[in-house]
Amino acid sequence: MADTNSKNITLKVNSELYDKYREYCKYKGLVVSRQFEIMIEKQMKRGKKYE
Repeated sequence: MADTNSKNITLKVNSELYDKYREYCKYKGLVVSRQFEIMIEKQMKRGKKYE
């Protein structure tokens, strides 16, 4: 999703889990925010099955 419009959001997540995931993303060369977008996109596609 190469949209130039973006939105800053605040999420409350488990600190240890987030830190581990951030390190994982860093190791894999991934961007945490993009991974979050991909997760949302996948859930939205799956959700269409139930609409």
